[in-house]
Amino acid sequence: MSISAAQVKELRDLTGAGMMDCKAALNETNGNMEEAVDWLRKKGISKADKKAGRTAAEGLIGVDSGVREAAIVEVNSETDFVARNAAFQEIVANVAKVALAYGTTEAVAAAKYPGSDKSITDTIKDAVGTSGENMGFRRSAKLTVPHGTVATYVHNAVADGLGKLGVLVAIETTGNEHAAHAFARQVAMHVAATNPMALTTEELDPAAVEREKAIFADQARQTGKPEAIIEKMVEGRLRKFYEEVVLLKQAFVLNPDITVEKALKDAEKEIGAPAKISAYLRFALGEGIEKETTDFAAEVAAVVKK
Repeated sequence: MSISAAQVKELRDLTGAGMMDCKAALNETNGNMEEAVDWLRKKGISKADKKAGRTAAEGLIGVDSGVREAAIVEVNSETDFVARNAAFQEIVANVAKVALAYGTTEAVAAAKYPGSDKSITDTIKDAVGTSGENMGFRRSAKLTVPHGTVATYVHNAVADGLGKLGVLVAIETTGNEHAAHAFARQVAMHVAATNPMALTTEELDPAAVEREKAIFADQARQTGKPEAIIEKMVEGRLRKFYEEVVLLKQAFVLNPDITVEKALKDAEKEIGAPAKISAYLRFALGEGIEKETTDFAAEVAAVVKK
């Protein structure tokens, strides 16, 4: 089948592999993007896992918090110039406040903008007319705990509670909330840096685990070792995979000698009671939204034609 320049570009962005390798992978898999990623990984051409998403849209992530609750939102703009505008930042901060009350994306979009009879959606539409640039409220989410705390962290904040990446971490405990909050914020910073796939091994997508096992098995068989040895090799690589992508099993960024799970046990001494990380949320600006890059597409097109 004919492989387009856009397909080659997408695969290169996902894997970091060279353009000709990406084209070969797509040809071998009849243009199936996911299979092409696996093909590259099996060949050892792609060292990294498929990226969760690329920051390909401008705008801001906003967070707001209350008593044992916090919310996070994403509002997009076409350019960073608008995102740095005080009026746009005020909109994002107000949307985050509304999210603290309503939570879900659908409910927030329909809710009234603070001090107005118009909805969040309509208010942003009006702002589009004023700025002459497209904007959009993309998503929101909220975490709440019955006992304990929900901490927030915004990486490289441009204003209070506003930045390009935001994290919420909820800790349930009947102990000292101030100590719990301090530790939850440290975990939020860790999540910002490591981008785990799940809180626990049990919460990982079974399909994703099976996919990794298949890739590990294929890689192991290339060594020519017996199946019994291959099975142990796969088990070992799967344990390593869990340590890389499961939050509680990851090496704690603030102390790489221990896991996040061990750090939590240590923090219980300050908290004064058992504590549990019950949930986390991580929003990176523009993840999963693709931005057109004309010059690079032209470069890829030239390669594809060869």
